[in-house]
Amino acid sequence: MSQPATEEIRAASYVGFDSITSQIEKKLLKRGFQFNVILVGQTGLGKSTLINTIFASHLVDSKGRLEADEPVRQTTDIHPVSHVISENGVRLRLNIVDTPGYGDQINNENCWDPIVKYIKASNLDQHSAYLRKELTAMRDKYIVDTRIHCCLFFINPTGHSLRPIDIIVMKKLSEVVNVVPVIAKSDSLTIEERDNFKNNELVYHNIRLYPFDTEEFDEDELKHNEVIRSMIPFAIVGSERNVIIDGKPVRGRKNRWGVVNVEDERHCEFVYLRDFLLRTHLQDLIETTAQIHYEAFRSKQLLALKEASSAGRPAQNPQ
Repeated sequence: MSQPATEEIRAASYVGFDSITSQIEKKLLKRGFQFNVILVGQTGLGKSTLINTIFASHLVDSKGRLEADEPVRQTTDIHPVSHVISENGVRLRLNIVDTPGYGDQINNENCWDPIVKYIKASNLDQHSAYLRKELTAMRDKYIVDTRIHCCLFFINPTGHSLRPIDIIVMKKLSEVVNVVPVIAKSDSLTIEERDNFKNNELVYHNIRLYPFDTEEFDEDELKHNEVIRSMIPFAIVGSERNVIIDGKPVRGRKNRWGVVNVEDERHCEFVYLRDFLLRTHLQDLIETTAQIHYEAFRSKQLLALKEASSAGRPAQNPQ
C-alpha cells in the first residue's frame, strides 16, 4: 500500500538535524573503509604494477625481471595481500588478490578453471559466512566484508580481437563479481589496434560488465555510466617510475621514441580508470556487490531453507 505524498515543511528557525551528515561522516571516518579487488590475466601483463600505480603506493611486488639473466617470476598460487592506506584522514583497508596467469601454456584447455573456481568458491564462502553472521541472534555489530568488490581483468595487447579464452573467463566471472576489463600495456598498440578492442565485441558476446544502471541514478549519473561503457576496455599503461618531462617528474615509461606519461589522457586512459574506480564509483562497487551479487545468493539460500523447512527436512546452514 503506497503512502500519500508528504508535504515538505521548512523549519521556522534553525533546529540542527542537518548536522546528521557530519555525524555519519565522523563515524565512518573512525571506522574506516574497505575495498577488495582481484587481479586476473596472463602472466607478464603488469597486474602488480597497475594496482601500485592506481594507489600511488608500492603494495604488490612486481614479478617482472629487472635483469636480462633473471629467471621469469610469476604468481603460482592465489596470493591475497592486505594494506591500510591513509589519505587526508580517510583510512582504506585494501585487500588485493593476485591470481596465477592463465593461458600461458601450450595446452590451455580448461586452464581458467582454478581461477574461476577460486573466485566462485571465495565469493560463495564469503557470502555464506556473511549470511550466517546475519542470521546469528547475537551477530557482530559490524561484519567484516571480505567479498570481492571488483575484478580487474587484463587483456593481452595482441592488436587483434578478444581471444575465446578471454570471453569464456569474463562471462564466468561476471556472474559473481563486478568485472572491469583493461587493455594491458596499451602503449604497444597503434591507435587503430586499440580501437579494434573497443568495438562492440563485448556487447556481441553478451558479457555483462560493470557499471550497471539502477532506478536510483539521476540523469547525470546515467550519462556518466554511458561514457564509461563507451571507453571499456580501458587502454592503460602502468608505471611506478618517475621520468622527467619539461623539467617535471611524472610517472611514465621511457623508450627510444619518447616518453609515455601515465597520467596524460592523450597517451592512455589510466586517469579515466583511476577516477572511475576511486573517485566516482568506489562506493557503488561496494554497494553493487551487496545489492546484486550477494542479494542473489542470499535470496537463493533463504528460499532453499524455506523449502527444506516446508518439506520437513532439517534446515542446514547456508553453504
